[in-house]
Amino acid sequence: MSDFQIKLEQYAELAVRVGVNIQPGQRLVINASIDAVEFVRIVTKKAYEAGAVLVKVNWSDDQVARMRYDLAPDESFEIGPKWYAAEMEELAEDGGAILHVISDDPDLLKGVKPERISTYQMTANKALAKYREYVQSEKLSWSIVAVPSEAWAAKVFPDVAKEDQMSTMWDAILKAVRVGNGDAIEAWEKHVELLNTKSKYLNDKAYKQLHYVAPGTDLTIGLPEGHLWAAAESTSERGFSFMANMPTEEVFTAPLKSDVNGYVSSTKPLSYGGNIIDNFKLTFKDGRIVGVEAEQGQDTLERLVNMDEGSHYLGEVALVPHKSPISQSNILYYNTLFDENASNHLAIGSAYAFNLIGGKELSRDELNERGLNNSLTHVDFMIGSGEMDIYGITKDGEKEPVFHQGEWAF
Repeated sequence: MSDFQIKLEQYAELAVRVGVNIQPGQRLVINASIDAVEFVRIVTKKAYEAGAVLVKVNWSDDQVARMRYDLAPDESFEIGPKWYAAEMEELAEDGGAILHVISDDPDLLKGVKPERISTYQMTANKALAKYREYVQSEKLSWSIVAVPSEAWAAKVFPDVAKEDQMSTMWDAILKAVRVGNGDAIEAWEKHVELLNTKSKYLNDKAYKQLHYVAPGTDLTIGLPEGHLWAAAESTSERGFSFMANMPTEEVFTAPLKSDVNGYVSSTKPLSYGGNIIDNFKLTFKDGRIVGVEAEQGQDTLERLVNMDEGSHYLGEVALVPHKSPISQSNILYYNTLFDENASNHLAIGSAYAFNLIGGKELSRDELNERGLNNSLTHVDFMIGSGEMDIYGITKDGEKEPVFHQGEWAF
């Protein structure tokens, strides 16, 4: 077995045992591109060995997806994926698990009419609304991992010889998920322990607000009463731990919907709907986005913000040190799974119920009353840098350093 094959086996084992943490008798659904066939087959084998009762794969293909946007009639994008939504809802209600294996081409939908993209996103998000609630209340176990595609690798490493782009991309992904240098599962256990110390500190502090200061950014974000900072590890409704994102370097919570004021500037491009949004600035007043500026992707960003009422507000506040391994790699992935773990970030849209004490037992209306945002969407965007300072504001109005020059201040 080659060194690469050994690493691939370790990666699949990590996705099964730590990512979704498959339990005996549990069902697993894998969403994956045909670019990931070899990896998905190994994951399937590992899942059955872990006791999965059924592994089902939903395959996708970038070329087929692009054909729809280029050739289908407009009404095609008003057809919601009700069949997929029903499958996911049933999986969640049965206590199953879902693994997303992403290989997205960041430029897949470049040149497509923005109305087609936004119409389908709205249609799909409406169909998946109930499933999204299940995810945000941790009713099921889920995880996202990545496998390179040729198009993605070419985008990330344009200066590398074509024949070496895929291997270079694989090396970067495996390093980011701590595979290839000793016991990957043990490395993740230590990593989770470190992140948990940060979330515990912040939970003990229970700040009323955070104040962000950096070039192009002066933003104050309120935090709801009873908010909870979470780290890498989550727990499903049935009590099983899982790792939603691999890699992950963040500690995150939910903002108070009505208490976000000031402005914030992006520090990394956002790949959204197959298009790039870059060098953008958002202005907030009483929680709501009241100003949108982007050097690239202005129309795409406006459509995101205007998806529904909730997409005018924030749903997540995440802290990531500038010296995180992904940041220090100096690789721009054009993929939120990776780029968000190189930078402090925020999310437009819906908040996670588990970021509130007792939130998983509350209805959507009750969560709204407690100050958590609700939306059809949840999109992370990166704002951190080595020049960012963040202050925690206590209930007594005292300011304490949380981040200094992009790093933890405690």
